[in-house]
Amino acid sequence: MKVYPFKIPKPENNALIYQEDIEFVFYDKLHQHDEIQISFIEKGNGTLLVGDSISSYTENDIIVIGSNLPHAFKSEPNSKSESKMLSLFFTETSFGNAFFDLDELSEIKSFFSKSLQGLLVKNHKKVIIEFFKKLKHASRLERFILLLQILKLISKSKTEPLSNFVYNKNYSDVEGKKMRNVFEYTIENYHKPINLEDIASVANMTKNAFCKYFKRRTNKTYISFLTELRIENACKLIQSKEEISIADIAYKVGFQNISNFNRKFKEIKKITPLKYKKL
Repeated sequence: MKVYPFKIPKPENNALIYQEDIEFVFYDKLHQHDEIQISFIEKGNGTLLVGDSISSYTENDIIVIGSNLPHAFKSEPNSKSESKMLSLFFTETSFGNAFFDLDELSEIKSFFSKSLQGLLVKNHKKVIIEFFKKLKHASRLERFILLLQILKLISKSKTEPLSNFVYNKNYSDVEGKKMRNVFEYTIENYHKPINLEDIASVANMTKNAFCKYFKRRTNKTYISFLTELRIENACKLIQSKEEISIADIAYKVGFQNISNFNRKFKEIKKITPLKYKKL
């Protein structure tokens, strides 16, 4: 299966696709597709990569991935229970080129501009989840009506962007595989020392060429991306039930000294690790 582009399996004449993913590991390869994706995480947690940003997903999250926005869901390793995600896929023109321009649908128009960066829904989640749970046994017409209800609620909801900039780049297969290899290597080895020579060799490039290449495609430096990934995994450890000191967490996620960890944590999360733990 090619990483870029990723094709959503679609029966002929189906404008709206409903999909259930029940796996120990979700599809964790970096990919993009024309369809907008709205997903409900019913079970499971892990790392979410969207565009230029790393975050986490967990049970009861409602996530929107915009059209052609590169993303990957990476389940927690060694998970003993299956993860489950329910998703809807559609494009802005699935129901006709001007369908969503109708005056009757003006209150959901904001959804499409917000989806460009991807988003995490922060409220109205209980009702949205109830709609998602009706999808499996709904007819095609009922699914279409449920989609409109979901879009209306998301348009009214408080949301948090998942990527820092609007992504308008379509990767070639070669570029897609190269970026996939870089992200996969980083996600698997973030807890170890990684220098620019190491990661440039993964991309089969010189260090200087790689730095320019990565910055041009993600709008940030590779070191910034690596630091964000380490801090995100530190947050997971802080939230876990394990009794681990802040210093041990810093070393577990790849920092070589506690002061640098504290500084970077506060820079990214706007709070110290200790305050984060208390909260």
